[in-house]
Amino acid sequence: MPQYRPLLVAVALAAPLAVAAPAAAQQDSRTATFTATIDSLARLSLSALSVSFPDSDPDTVPQVPASGGPITIVARARAGPGAQVTLTVTAADDLRSGTNVIPASAVTWTATGNGFLSGTLAAGTAQTVGAWSNSGQHTGMQAFLFANAWTYAAGTYSMTLTYTLSAP
Repeated sequence: MPQYRPLLVAVALAAPLAVAAPAAAQQDSRTATFTATIDSLARLSLSALSVSFPDSDPDTVPQVPASGGPITIVARARAGPGAQVTLTVTAADDLRSGTNVIPASAVTWTATGNGFLSGTLAAGTAQTVGAWSNSGQHTGMQAFLFANAWTYAAGTYSMTLTYTLSAP
């Protein structure tokens, strides 16, 4: 029986290795806090920065559309939850050509796009062009019309408009 003895020794050495338990896994954890500050932000773009009205016969064209067509407005705003985002336009003054004056209210607009509103200019008073709740991007069109009349003195009239996008 001497040929079986080396086999028994090999089995006897392997048995203790299979029975040994693995070492317990070690763990350590930490908690980290990440903070992102998102402030209110407003960005406004207009497809044109000037509007002009061609000379027209008041009998045939009582409402003169702007020669360049409607202005495309893109209003982007980040605001707090439930906050009201507004876009206004303010005419700095009436239309003027030297000492001749046409009231700013001779200029009206129609608007298309979700949240955009039609309206009438008023010298020195902000008029709402659009209003939305919460953050987002809003695109609309504003088509200006000029009330044509025989009573206006000849001249080149102008006024300055200021658009303001507010995101509280």
